[in-house]
Amino acid sequence: MSLYRTKNIDDMLAEAKKDGLKKVLGPLDLVLMGIGAIVGTGIFVLTGTGALTAGPALMISFVIAALACGFAALCYAEFASAIPVSGSIYTYCYATLGEIVAWMIGWDMLLEYGLATSAVSVGWSGYFQSLLAGFGIHLPTALTAAPGSVPGATTFINLPAMLIMLAITSLVAHGVRESARFNNLMVAIKVGVVLLFIAVGVWHVNPENWRPFAPFGMAGVFNAAALVFFAFIGFDAVTSAAEEVRNPRRDLPIGIIGSLLICAALYVAMAAIMTGIVPFRLFAGVDHPVSLALQMAGENWIAGFVDLGAIVGMTTVILVMTYGQTRIIFAMSRDGLLPKRLSSIHPTYATPWFATWTVGAVFSTIAAFVPLNVLAELINIGTLAAFALISVSVLVLRRTHPNLPRAFRCPGVPVVPLLAVAFCLFLMAHLDKLTWVAFCIWLALGLAIYFLYARRHAVLHDQGG
Repeated sequence: MSLYRTKNIDDMLAEAKKDGLKKVLGPLDLVLMGIGAIVGTGIFVLTGTGALTAGPALMISFVIAALACGFAALCYAEFASAIPVSGSIYTYCYATLGEIVAWMIGWDMLLEYGLATSAVSVGWSGYFQSLLAGFGIHLPTALTAAPGSVPGATTFINLPAMLIMLAITSLVAHGVRESARFNNLMVAIKVGVVLLFIAVGVWHVNPENWRPFAPFGMAGVFNAAALVFFAFIGFDAVTSAAEEVRNPRRDLPIGIIGSLLICAALYVAMAAIMTGIVPFRLFAGVDHPVSLALQMAGENWIAGFVDLGAIVGMTTVILVMTYGQTRIIFAMSRDGLLPKRLSSIHPTYATPWFATWTVGAVFSTIAAFVPLNVLAELINIGTLAAFALISVSVLVLRRTHPNLPRAFRCPGVPVVPLLAVAFCLFLMAHLDKLTWVAFCIWLALGLAIYFLYARRHAVLHDQGG
C-alpha cells in the first residue's frame, strides 16, 4: 500500500511557505499567462488541418474541445484554490490518489510540456526564417533545420530553434516577475493580431463556403475535436505558478477559467471566419491557414501582421510551457522523487535555476537536432489523461477532505467531474493507435524509473510512509 501513500495537505502548505519563491503574480498576470500558453501553434497552424477533417463544422469541434477543457478547468480551479502549491496536477494527485499515480502523471506532464516546447520552437524557427526572407535575409541552409529534415538539402542543426529555447530559458531562470512582464507584452500583441484578423476577415465571409457544413459527418467533427484539443493546452500551466501568486486562493481560479473562456471565444470566431473565407479543401498542405485566408481576401498587408503574431504567439507558448515544466520538476524533486539538486533555489533570482537550465539544455537540443512536427496527438493524449485524473481527484478530495477551505468549489459535483472524464476518454478514443503505443512506452519507462529510484528516495519513504 506504500505505492498509494498520500502527502499531507497541511505539510504541503507549510513547505510551500518556507521554500523561498517570490509571491509577485496577480490575477491579470495569471489570465495573460494562460492566454500566453494557449494561443499559439494550435490556432495558427492546426486550424487548417482541423478544417480538412471537419469542414466548416470545425467551429463545433472547437466547442467540443473547449467543453472537455472547461469541465476539467473547474476541477483544476477547486484544487488551485484549496492547495495553492507548485506542481499542478502532480501535487493534487499526491494529496488524493497516491504517490505512484502522482509520479506517473508528473512523468506524463514532463513529456507533454517538454515536447511541446521543442515542437513549438521548431515551428517558431520556420516562421522566423520566413520573416527574415521577407527582408532578403537568408541563413545558411546547414543551420536552418535538423539533420535529414529537408529533402535534397544538407542540414546539420536548427539553430534558430535552439537559440529561442535558450533565450526563453534564460528569461525564466532570471525571475518570474521578468517572465510575466515579457509574457504580458507578447500576449497583448498576439491577441491584438487575432482581433485584427476577426475585425477584417468578417467582412470577407461568403456563407456559401459553409455548405456543406459537416461534409464528413459527426465522425469528422469528433476527430477534429481530438486534434484541435491541442489548441487549448496550456491553461493548466497557470496552476504551476501557485507558490508565486500573491492571493492564490482567489486569483488562480480567475486565471484558469478566465483564460480558457477568452480563448474559446476567439477560436470559434476564427474558425467561422477562416472557413467562411476559404473553401475548406484549399487548406490541404497549408501550414499558415490564418494568413492564407487573409491573402485570399486580398488583405496581404494584414497577413504579414498575422505571421508576426504567430511568431509572438509561439514565443509565449515556449515561455509558459518551460515555466510550467520547471515548477513540476521542482515539486517532484522537493518530494524526493527526482534528484534534490533540481529543487534548489537560486539565492539571487529566487528561481529553481538548475532545473530551469536542465530543461532548457535538454529540449533545446531536441529542437535543434530532431525533426519534429507539432506532435499534437502525442501531446494531446498525455494532457487528456491528466485532465481525466484531475477530475477523479476532485471527487476523492471531496470525500477525504470535506472541510478543507476552498475559495472556489467546482459546481455540479459529481456530474461535472464525471462529464470531464467522459469527454476526455471520448477524445482519447479518437486518437491514432500509434499515439497510444508511444504513450504506453513512455509510461512503462516512467514506471521502471519509479521502482528503481523514485520510490526509495521519496521523502515519505524516509518518513516511514
